Amino acid sequence: MNYVFGPVSSKRLGQSLGVDLLPSKSCTWNCIYCQLGRTKEYVTERREFYPKEEILAEILETVASGKPIDWITFVGSGETTLYKGLGWLISEVKKATEIPVAVITNGSLLSDPEVRRELLEADAVLPSLNAGSAELFERIDRPAPGFTFERHVEGLRLFRQEYRRKLWIEVMLIKGVNDSEAALADLVAVLSDIKPDMIHLVLPSRPTPEGYAPMPDEDRIRRAVFIFSAAAPLLNPAKGEMTLGSADNLLETVSGIAARHPLQEEELQAALEKLFIGDAAKVEESMLALFSSGRFEKVRQGGHLYWIIKA
Repeated sequence: MNYVFGPVSSKRLGQSLGVDLLPSKSCTWNCIYCQLGRTKEYVTERREFYPKEEILAEILETVASGKPIDWITFVGSGETTLYKGLGWLISEVKKATEIPVAVITNGSLLSDPEVRRELLEADAVLPSLNAGSAELFERIDRPAPGFTFERHVEGLRLFRQEYRRKLWIEVMLIKGVNDSEAALADLVAVLSDIKPDMIHLVLPSRPTPEGYAPMPDEDRIRRAVFIFSAAAPLLNPAKGEMTLGSADNLLETVSGIAARHPLQEEELQAALEKLFIGDAAKVEESMLALFSSGRFEKVRQGGHLYWIIKA
């Protein structure tokens, strides 16, 4: 599979079949918390990076395989809505299956009427809002020229007015950056204006190559939950369980997941234990074989070991 990966466990979407529409890293932002690393060159023009028919064929093949899938999730190695065939893909997937469709996006292109139209059929759209002021927006998201805080917020407002399905706004909370009382107050003011169906509070739990995104203290997390709950129902989700589905092409499956985000070692081991029920030797053998492939390196973050693809 070139474009489809998983299903993988998602904090919000259960067993999520990921669909990656972009070359890495194609983005309008250069976020300090991005697990894909620095945006070396901004991409701001939409185009069909890969043939949409090939992407659709991979999605439908995976659905037909019978793997447990709760959501089909469009998510790019960068900004998802840069893919110009996104609306067509959403429409075709919904014709073929009843599995709900989600789009994870930074929301930077929602000021574009064409992008908003293409997202209307999605069952859930998950844009980002990490700051309630222009100053913090520039510090955290580091957007391409022209992608201002005002443009971002206006795009979210316009989309909310047009979109009738699940709008779940994601807020990345970062210690010492946007977790102060003032920063939280600014954020909740903007969120209250947009009126999302739900706020998803997310934390920088995975390693970030630049190392600029420390985990907030527990009291700051609790304070954010309390404050944001005034604007909309809030989800501070627990991690779901990772599922590998099959022992076939195990190296390619694990590589595909790790290429999109760091993979926690204990999650991988638990997934192998579910796959090889009662065969501890097979689990250990598989872990060793995977790491011995030379494709991965291990990094430590927050007391956990993560597997990432070697640069």
